[in-house]
Amino acid sequence: MIIGIDLGTTNSLAAYFTEEGPQIIPNRLGRRLTPSVVSMDEEEQIYVGDLAVERNLLYPGSTASVFKRDMGSQKKFSLLHKSFTAEELSSFVLRALKEDAEQFLKEEVTEAVISVPAYFNDARRRATKKAGELAGLKVERIISEPTAAAIAYGLYQSRKRARFLVFDLGGGTFDVSILELFDTILEVRAVAGDNFLGGEDFTAVLEEMFFEKHPQFDKLALDEKTLRHIHRQAELCKLGFSAGRTSSMNCKIGEEIFPMEVELSKYEEACKELLERIRQPIRRSLSDAHIRLSDIDKVVLVGGATKSPVIRRFVGKLFKTIPDTNVDPDEAVALGAAIQAAMKERKEAIREVILTDACPFTLGTEVVREWEKGYFERGIFCPIIDRNTVIPTSRTERLYTAHDGQTKIRVNVLQGESRFAANNLALGELMIEVPAGKAGEEAVDVTYTYDINSILEVEVKVSSTQEVTKQVFKGRDVDMTDEEIQERFKTLAYLKIHPRDREENRYLLLKGERIYEESLGDKRQYIESALHQYEKALDSYDSAKIEEAKETFKKILEELEEF
Repeated sequence: MIIGIDLGTTNSLAAYFTEEGPQIIPNRLGRRLTPSVVSMDEEEQIYVGDLAVERNLLYPGSTASVFKRDMGSQKKFSLLHKSFTAEELSSFVLRALKEDAEQFLKEEVTEAVISVPAYFNDARRRATKKAGELAGLKVERIISEPTAAAIAYGLYQSRKRARFLVFDLGGGTFDVSILELFDTILEVRAVAGDNFLGGEDFTAVLEEMFFEKHPQFDKLALDEKTLRHIHRQAELCKLGFSAGRTSSMNCKIGEEIFPMEVELSKYEEACKELLERIRQPIRRSLSDAHIRLSDIDKVVLVGGATKSPVIRRFVGKLFKTIPDTNVDPDEAVALGAAIQAAMKERKEAIREVILTDACPFTLGTEVVREWEKGYFERGIFCPIIDRNTVIPTSRTERLYTAHDGQTKIRVNVLQGESRFAANNLALGELMIEVPAGKAGEEAVDVTYTYDINSILEVEVKVSSTQEVTKQVFKGRDVDMTDEEIQERFKTLAYLKIHPRDREENRYLLLKGERIYEESLGDKRQYIESALHQYEKALDSYDSAKIEEAKETFKKILEELEEF
């Protein structure tokens, strides 16, 4: 069974294809979205999703979130006494989604199509694939989120030539992609984005507004638990704008509640800098695609952050059109990934379509430039495959020796946009031997071949001897051998995932404890009594009593959160 997975910064979800079309797979709590949050307790039990969110509010030092922003890096996240990379934490989220899918579908899930931001470089894409492998999934296809969203919207089913702009603002990343459909080909014309811009940044604006209103509090002096509480209140305040032109925060610091009411217009003004950052990738993608705003036939919104009225108003004004929101922005990518999985399985209900992608970053090498006779500049980046080139592709550049008697040419494989080689990402290098001769007499033809799975093959042919050297680059910073993957499997395997049948009980207890800590007076006594009754039912081991107590306790929590 192949499923589609949207591994998000804030939330993740899985989907599968049915005769009625793609469907979201509910998680173990019956919810469609699983928070991309991982927590660990003192006994090394791992918690994923809503349960981890509740633990984050109570035990912030044991929890990690927003780690997708650091995929492909060596940054470590500490959960109590252990540390994990972003790809290892992502593997826990993916494993939870895999288990939920298997329980829901009543069959084994062996393979997945996983989405990534269009602007993810090779290292980040490979880290995502490795996370899937660590979770026990075969990941043969990584699909760009905007492409998946375009598939979910059925853009590929149009019979006429059209251009679409996919505006994808998630919890932690922003992508803009321009796609063009002609006949049965859906081609990505240009991608641009910001891996460090998302809904979390718009939440942070409200946090700063709160501290400006209450200058008596020093953000650096507050404990982590209080900061997490303020962040949650800011998130709720942001969501509140969907219901009206004002929203509020009520932050409990110490034993006192500190309120703040915010007008949408003032919040919009405070977000000005972030909105300007959104403009830049849009301009860049239009420039790279060589089209104007007026050439776009449809604008599609993707990502939970696009539900914000601030974002929708901004997009409407910018494009002078009402964007398409027919598919739930939170679910579009997962649904598209499920359709892509069905295409891979050649399901009869799916119209065959050829999907092309674009190279998100320029690939090239380091050269020495002679600008005028005798004046050389070293460390210059020589592009071979330009960004937004449709892939798969193959391009060749001829390089010459720079010095008399030179016997070796170093082909430094780089990825990036800077004019200077040192500022770009080094993927590796080849050292090629050439016959000695005068400067410029010997040459090599360097051919870069880049495929849709983000694998780069570099072939170097010495022109005088016709000797060929080839190497495949997978990114030395995050690459793992099969043996290393197996070893890491062993390292991660001992970590105990909390039993499925107790997860909802744990979640409700943590939620109750959090509401207790946020409350005062009679409300606190009321939740304490409700917690006691629920714990008493759990201690009885009587399934009927537990089920009845659970439903009662859930209603109490819902009432208290509405209060």
